[in-house]
Amino acid sequence: MANDSGHQQGGLELGYARVSTTKQSLERQLDALATAGIPSTQIYVDKKTGTTVDRDGLNRLLAYARPGDTIVVHTLDRIGRNLREVLNLVHDLSERGVGVRSLADPLPINTADEGMARIAFLLLALFAEMERTFTAERAAHAHARAVAEANDRHVGRPVAHPAEKIEYARLLKVQGDSLGMIAAKTGIPMTSLHRYLAPADQEITQGQ
Repeated sequence: MANDSGHQQGGLELGYARVSTTKQSLERQLDALATAGIPSTQIYVDKKTGTTVDRDGLNRLLAYARPGDTIVVHTLDRIGRNLREVLNLVHDLSERGVGVRSLADPLPINTADEGMARIAFLLLALFAEMERTFTAERAAHAHARAVAEANDRHVGRPVAHPAEKIEYARLLKVQGDSLGMIAAKTGIPMTSLHRYLAPADQEITQGQ
């Protein structure tokens, strides 16, 4: 695979291949890189060994790359474990003057290209930001719903229990049933029973 002998000038295409499971094969990626004209001495590899993914190859590649070089991968997801990580790494490489090119993405990426390949990458960045926003909104809504349900109400529309059930609950309370028994018989949560039965308790107290 790669030879880490230093180079003073940029302009090299450096291949990178990674598999994240023991069942995956590097051959497809390596064949694609070879077809793209990347010498085996300029290809860095990481593969799963045991329970961890060794990323020494990526670390050596990043240390070796110089301004003007381009890192070539089969698909963009090979250089990161998620889209955010990929975008952060590509951004850091761009700051160093190192490009990234993918071979088999639906829209092939080349961050050094000012044309459609560059636009495709910018679209990926936009989609990642949109997904981050949507994820945050879904998490906030889920949290609000959890809090609401803990307080025995739904977001936007309060739960109303049938009047006959409430009256039945009050009757059971007068008969001396515990809140747990009343909840079991009526299907009304205990948090709601506290609210429904408070007026009835007050009336009983006043009557005494």
